Amino acid sequence: MRVVSPPVTSDSREPSEDPTSEIPVAKRLLLGDPLASGDADEHLLRKRMALPIFASDALSSVAYAPQELLMILLIGGTAFLAFSPWIALAVVVLLVVVVLSYRQLIKAYPSGGGDYEVARTNLGEVPGVIVASALLVDYILTVAVSVASGVDNIISALPVLNNWRVELAIAFVILLVVVNLRGVREASRAFALPTYIFIGSVGVMIVVGVIRWALGDPPVAASAQYAVRAEDLSQVAIILLVLRAFSSGCSALTGVEAVSNGVQAFRRPKVKNAQNTLTAMGAVAALLFAGLTLIALVSGIHYAEDPCNLVGFDCGTNPQPSLMAQVAAATFGMNSIPFFIIQAATACVLLLAANTAFNGFPLLGSVLARDGYAPKGLNTRGDRLVFSNGMIVLGVAAILVLLFSQANLSTLIQLYIIGVFVSFSLGQVGMVRHWRRHLRALRGLPVPARHQHSAHFTHREIRVGLVINSLGATLTAAVFIIVTITKFTHGAWLVFLAIPVLSLLMIGVNRYYRDVEHEIAVDDTTHFGAAGDVAIILVGRLQKPVVKAIDYALAAKHDKTIAVHVAVTKESADAVQKEWQAHRMPVPLVIIESPYRTYAGPVAAYINKYREEHGSAVVTVYLPQYIVGHWWETLLHNRRARRVAQQLMLVHGVTITLVPWLLDSSELIYGRRSRPLPGQERAGRPYTAVTGAIPIVRDDFTSRPSDSSPGAGGAIAADASGGPAPN
Repeated sequence: MRVVSPPVTSDSREPSEDPTSEIPVAKRLLLGDPLASGDADEHLLRKRMALPIFASDALSSVAYAPQELLMILLIGGTAFLAFSPWIALAVVVLLVVVVLSYRQLIKAYPSGGGDYEVARTNLGEVPGVIVASALLVDYILTVAVSVASGVDNIISALPVLNNWRVELAIAFVILLVVVNLRGVREASRAFALPTYIFIGSVGVMIVVGVIRWALGDPPVAASAQYAVRAEDLSQVAIILLVLRAFSSGCSALTGVEAVSNGVQAFRRPKVKNAQNTLTAMGAVAALLFAGLTLIALVSGIHYAEDPCNLVGFDCGTNPQPSLMAQVAAATFGMNSIPFFIIQAATACVLLLAANTAFNGFPLLGSVLARDGYAPKGLNTRGDRLVFSNGMIVLGVAAILVLLFSQANLSTLIQLYIIGVFVSFSLGQVGMVRHWRRHLRALRGLPVPARHQHSAHFTHREIRVGLVINSLGATLTAAVFIIVTITKFTHGAWLVFLAIPVLSLLMIGVNRYYRDVEHEIAVDDTTHFGAAGDVAIILVGRLQKPVVKAIDYALAAKHDKTIAVHVAVTKESADAVQKEWQAHRMPVPLVIIESPYRTYAGPVAAYINKYREEHGSAVVTVYLPQYIVGHWWETLLHNRRARRVAQQLMLVHGVTITLVPWLLDSSELIYGRRSRPLPGQERAGRPYTAVTGAIPIVRDDFTSRPSDSSPGAGGAIAADASGGPAPN
């Protein structure tokens, strides 16, 4: 027999030389070795690595924002495309204003809470929770839209995959979750090259297109030959159509807020690096958006909401190529090497755009959990120093949205950007109040202090910030109203339903945590001094897990140690009694009759009766529990043990001790198995057999155990064959 060590607490455990020894092999291969908390600074992001991580959403939106803008305008006919340059200019101006506004926000609130922290600090709890809910919804939709758009571009290059649209989208979400669970630094390495290839290849395509246009040989798209069946529109409908096109083009602004939520992920100086990354992101996104819109107009691209409205296009068998695919084909030629490079880079960056959400969502979730508005598990870092629970929640939610929408980009885009403009608007209003408060505080200083150099600089900085954020608040609020009007009936009402529901849930979580904290706070009315210490070992059949539990109970040196068997049949009671006497077990056995075949109830009643007769003793119940190596084994073991433990935890004065027994299958994962030995041999002393059997007492709740029993109590330990526990 092998020596089995007693349970080890976290306080007495020696640090492991190999941190991977307790991690399942499959997890290590998938996610990598765990990282120490002290290594966190080494995994912070440089600027060149932060750009692919935080700016991939904003950069990739240029692949579908011009497409959605032109698609909406084409509903009214090709003549409406004349509005596109002015709409694109308005989007670029708005992008510049928002970037400047968020530079101010990053400097004022560098802790990483972003719009949520600004709104909660300056506008109150409810606006802050609304902003958080809007951002969480927007992050989920970012993943869904980005992946759907990436799959759309893949199908444009390989139409044969059209029937696998949803399956491809779900597979890419799972891949993104796995890559991000490996850690921020590894994710940035994996995503940096595709992002920079996208920027470079699309930039070259725009330059080539502009040069060809300037030389009198403009690129011509294949869809330019198709006429468009336009709808008859009233004057009001024309205005709404233009506004709807503008709101769709504003999807190019998504992702700007992610940098403000992730300031703490940057290397020092954090604020400066975050601001520079935000500026670079805004500049590149604006140039690519404007350039793609220009080349799309020059090449005469016709991209319709309903492909069947393109006269001459076979909408029955062929999927409509994306705008990016049509621009690449017109500039470099269909099926050329640059065409496939751009399509591959676009698909990659669109898929990786979801990575912005995989950084923003967990970071925001951790802040919310810290403030008590989300489950505490979202504020726990995983083995790779990332908030892994938040990433998993985001991945599951995005997959559900993709299933609901069938990964249809046109459907998803209608739900998009509502949440981000809610956060934009309230965040900018909060910043205005922030600067006004600081301005009032500055005016309250003595006159000599106002004219000091530092005070003069602060005054100028406050004025600049107030002007920029006031302009940002005005424009983003106006765009929010436009987006609401134009998208509400097209599916955006679902977002307006989700945000308040999520907000109420978050407030409910906060109130729950607040009440629990009040309930468990230490006060002067607490009294100490329980009398007695009794150990009860639950026995189903006399097997090794039960022997191990007895060994631990004896090693703990309780005042009284008793084994209890709940007998649902006379045969089981007789069998246990016979084995107990044959093996001369060193603790008394109490047999409790249970005519109604329940387990926890009779034990609880027995404990209560014991406490009534012997005083307020502390009762420790030992429950053996199997540790298994296969997922399906969990369905076959420990189920009864869990139910018994849950019910006994409700009994006053009872604590539960789970004694693990590692089955042979657990060696596949944990590298070891359990083998019990009596306490004497485990302690290094020779084992001596018990000379006499301990008395066995039957209890039907009508009489006390005999005086020959050293105590009353027990434990239900069991095996896989049907005892009370661990099954």
